[in-house]
Amino acid sequence: MESRKRSVIKAVIWNLLGLLIMAIVGFAMTGSLSTGGTMALINAALGLTMYFLYERLWAGIRWGRNA
Repeated sequence: MESRKRSVIKAVIWNLLGLLIMAIVGFAMTGSLSTGGTMALINAALGLTMYFLYERLWAGIRWGRNA
């Protein structure tokens, strides 16, 4: 089982990658840095929260683990 700190760090790094990609996609689709950036920030906040909760949920499930 991993620590809460490890889960948070993994989630933050993953979200930074997602933030960058979403900002590029948002800008490419809208032509606006402001709109693309806003889309990226909203996506990052939701993604970080959901990823952290998902990881913590799976950390508590024993199924499929090797002893």
